Amino acid sequence: MPNNWTPAEIPDQRGRTAVVTGANSGIGFFAARELARSGARVVLAVRNPEKGAEAALAIQEAVPNGEIEVGSLDLASLASVRGFADWFAREHEALDLLINNAGVMAAQPRQVTSDGFELQFGTNHLGHFALTGLLLDRMAGRDGARVVTVSSGAHRMGRINFDDLEGQRSYGRWRAYGQSKLANLLFAFELDRRLREAGSTIHSLAAHPGYAATNLQFAAAPRLDRMVMAVGNRIMAQSAEMGALPLLYAATYPGLEGGTYVGPDSFFEQRGHPRPVGSTSAARNEDLARRLWAVSEELTSVHFRIPGRAPA
Repeated sequence: MPNNWTPAEIPDQRGRTAVVTGANSGIGFFAARELARSGARVVLAVRNPEKGAEAALAIQEAVPNGEIEVGSLDLASLASVRGFADWFAREHEALDLLINNAGVMAAQPRQVTSDGFELQFGTNHLGHFALTGLLLDRMAGRDGARVVTVSSGAHRMGRINFDDLEGQRSYGRWRAYGQSKLANLLFAFELDRRLREAGSTIHSLAAHPGYAATNLQFAAAPRLDRMVMAVGNRIMAQSAEMGALPLLYAATYPGLEGGTYVGPDSFFEQRGHPRPVGSTSAARNEDLARRLWAVSEELTSVHFRIPGRAPA
């Protein structure tokens, strides 16, 4: 696989539709822009429609012929997730790329979603789990269809605490973040196993951006954390544009197998160009993944119907 891969190498995406969550800023914005530049019709799935409209305008200025739409999606609300999926089904016949990118990090104090879930677990994992389950039938039979779920190197400190998933008895902001990022990988890999078992044409992959300077670090973290991370962003972080490369690589690089995890290629996977990377053994634990899947279906009331191979 090539070194120093760039978006210039993305294959022609004309005729394909992509949904990118959290696409109004950061790595989601740059991923959406480059997919549009490659010819895809891109839906910016964003919590704030006004910021989404501003992002769409910026992408349109960079890619005058780009096809950009804005869809309202709050991953911290299952009603909003269902509303977005219903809207997408009315407006679009098919979906080729779903990039589960949006997220929150290190919320302090403990916060909850509108459905009462701990904010990071509810947004980063459960919201994307439900969204994928509700959109998957739109991807059935699409050649090269991919779901890319964004995780983090923080999955390495993650542990799925089934006795206290919501952090009600004991909450630590970084512990909760690590749990949500491990959950992202467990979901991505379990989805891939289920798709392969069904003989589906859809592939599920995962990616992480390394240490990228984005708004994620400042969205919900306490003031001291924000100050420390602001310094780190200036000294160590790579740009959000570089951080988007693993997502784009996972979404478009020809021949990538389902279950591939993509991240930066240098400095402990904190920066660099994209390549397949490893994960913890916990992230590949099939028993753990099946248990999390069952719990996630119960909590979201979204039960996956895995589409098999379309008839010839």
